[in-house]
Amino acid sequence: MKIAISTFALPPCLSTILLAAAFMISCSLSLAAQQPVSNSVDAQREAMRKLAFLGGHWSGSATIVPATGEALHLTQTEDVEYKLDGLVLLIEGKSTDADGKVLFSAMATVAYDDASHTYRFRAYNEGHYLDTELSVPANGFSWSFTAGPAHIVNTMQLTGKGEWDEVTDVIVGSYPPHRSLDMQLQHRP
Repeated sequence: MKIAISTFALPPCLSTILLAAAFMISCSLSLAAQQPVSNSVDAQREAMRKLAFLGGHWSGSATIVPATGEALHLTQTEDVEYKLDGLVLLIEGKSTDADGKVLFSAMATVAYDDASHTYRFRAYNEGHYLDTELSVPANGFSWSFTAGPAHIVNTMQLTGKGEWDEVTDVIVGSYPPHRSLDMQLQHRP
């Protein structure tokens, strides 16, 4: 069986215009699909200002205590800066040993979702990521997540001296919380 397909040719300028129009329509539909339900950037920026005290370079001591094993005493740095004109907070942290070897590094972003009135915390480390809600009380933050039988709670508070005081507690079942991280950082110029 033979099938005949009719072909027709468009003038070059018309085919270019149709191709450009199709491209613009697909781009605008893609962008429209990515827009949040509410797009009040002013409300987002205002909410993000509550975290302004974190901005800058921080360094100090960190103690990591594995569930089994010896405590590690490290030097911790946290570099915090606003991105996207104040809509996203970027946090990059590194832990180094006495020889300056990096033992731990992570990056996180914080953004405010004005549609749900929540802060979102997204952290990345060694090929893994965490996406959870961030609570923002005055001069601090906290986030938590569950991994198997463990519930991990991280709490940061700015002290009266202006120091970054952060702890992480791991809770498994009815056992008492295990303090896995304790760090005190000072704001550096």
